[in-house]
Amino acid sequence: MDWAFWAAAIVAAICVGMGKGGVPMVGMLGVPILSLMISPVAAAGLLLPIYVVSDAFGLWAYRHDWNARVIAIMAAGMTIGVGLGWATASLVPENLVTLLVGVIGLVFAVTTLLRRNLVAAPRPAHVAPGLFWGTITGFTSFVSHAGAPPYQVYVQPLGLSKTAFAGTATIAFAYVNAIKLVPYWFLGQISLASLSVAVWLAVPAALAVFGGVALVRVLPERLFFRLITWALLLISVRLIWQGLSPA
Repeated sequence: MDWAFWAAAIVAAICVGMGKGGVPMVGMLGVPILSLMISPVAAAGLLLPIYVVSDAFGLWAYRHDWNARVIAIMAAGMTIGVGLGWATASLVPENLVTLLVGVIGLVFAVTTLLRRNLVAAPRPAHVAPGLFWGTITGFTSFVSHAGAPPYQVYVQPLGLSKTAFAGTATIAFAYVNAIKLVPYWFLGQISLASLSVAVWLAVPAALAVFGGVALVRVLPERLFFRLITWALLLISVRLIWQGLSPA
């Protein structure tokens, strides 16, 4: 492993940490950045422990800011989605899933930006759509750590405050990342060698969590939701490009 790998890995770890600190969508950049140096499958496996470690710090930072109903509904769906991802790991092409996630995110981002008010009026978190989008979130998170777009499709219209939105996302994805550890290990995407690298990357990731938390708390609410919507749009375009590109 040369300096270029470590540079990309540290930047990817910082992105993961900032994302766990609540900065909009930036955590999804981790795998693409690290994929510049190693295969996407290896990058996803290497970064999963970083996600889990960052989750621990994020859980502490947002321990008072979360929506229990949303987490309960999404966690149920996410569990189903991870199970489906594990069961179909050798059957479903990753580029097809990537393309689907990109299209979902793009449609949602564009329709949201066309509305005048990006901060939705509060509405109940209904179970049926939550289970559906939670399942999609768990499945896409399992395949490529790209669960944020379908998660946002369900949660953003609920009208949560920016800190509740960030805290709920942190807790929900902490759960889904934790339950992904076992199937990733059995599929060979996590090894003792990758864990030894992850130990070093956990330090910049953990520090970045608190940098992300500080940034979220000073951002005006309207600007926060505008940022997450534009970030979703840009990342969705990139996912569509990645999904359409030949392997």
